[in-house]
Amino acid sequence: MAPRTDFPPIRACLFDMDGLLLDTEDLYTLCINLILEKYGRTSLPWSIKARLQGRPGPEANALFHDWAKLPVSESDYLAELTALQRQHFPTTKPLPGVEKLLGDLGRTRWWDVKGQSGARNGLKGNNDGKPAQRVHIALATSSTSANFAVKTTNWTELFSVFESHRRVLGDDKRIQPGRGKPLPDIYLLALKTINDSLEEGEKPITPEECLVFEDSVPGVEAGRRAGMRVVWCPHPMLKKEYAGREKEILAGRMGEAGEVDTHQLGEIDDGWADYLPDLTNFPYEKYGIVVPPAEVELDTSMKENTNELVTQESKSAAA
Repeated sequence: MAPRTDFPPIRACLFDMDGLLLDTEDLYTLCINLILEKYGRTSLPWSIKARLQGRPGPEANALFHDWAKLPVSESDYLAELTALQRQHFPTTKPLPGVEKLLGDLGRTRWWDVKGQSGARNGLKGNNDGKPAQRVHIALATSSTSANFAVKTTNWTELFSVFESHRRVLGDDKRIQPGRGKPLPDIYLLALKTINDSLEEGEKPITPEECLVFEDSVPGVEAGRRAGMRVVWCPHPMLKKEYAGREKEILAGRMGEAGEVDTHQLGEIDDGWADYLPDLTNFPYEKYGIVVPPAEVELDTSMKENTNELVTQESKSAAA
């Protein structure tokens, strides 16, 4: 089919975390392989790992145990895995392009700042004089609150761009059991957290005005099922594992959720999803995103806003 090209500008970016923002996927594999080796099992192949990625813990663990058949109880396995993760996760780092991308998107809040005349900076726009708008961001990760804290312990300031009320984690009680990725609930909830906290008078953001950032195949399907545009930025080995099926992945048609609400899925080459090898040199113009120049960060109002966000993050971490 002919790809759609008349999309509205993106007003919200919704992010997965593991393997997308933080380089944790190889650490996950390391921890699992240490346990597999201990019990005389073969290393975790990408054909299995690909099915685990992006899913909530209970679902991922069930798939893993069905394959590994370890001679220990699931609770003992999880205790060993948790201990290894607490040892290795704090060493993770952001993936290429992540720090700049989040910084650029965070800086778009400048368009909401009011100048001396009382008008929003966005009404004046950038150098071309065209109006510009803030891009709101939210986090939508299958990682639990405890794992999130361990992984981000050295990256508090980076993650402060995600306001605490705009974070949806894997153990969020608002998501019903069994409704994690590849179903759309987590991304629809992430959008709701944004819409519920917009300034009075600001028009609610629609799903087609959202851009989901994902590395996993179930995550791409979740974004597509939510009626959102998607950027797929997979681990090179995952890309290799699914070579030749990229178009099906981008359409959300890999059958990760089974025959459930298939009307929510996309079509091949429909223009709603794109593959990127990494997040460096992100093509903002393609998505109608206007990033203010870096010097606006020197504005007093921007510094006050940043300090408020970091303070919120510090309180959340201490809670």
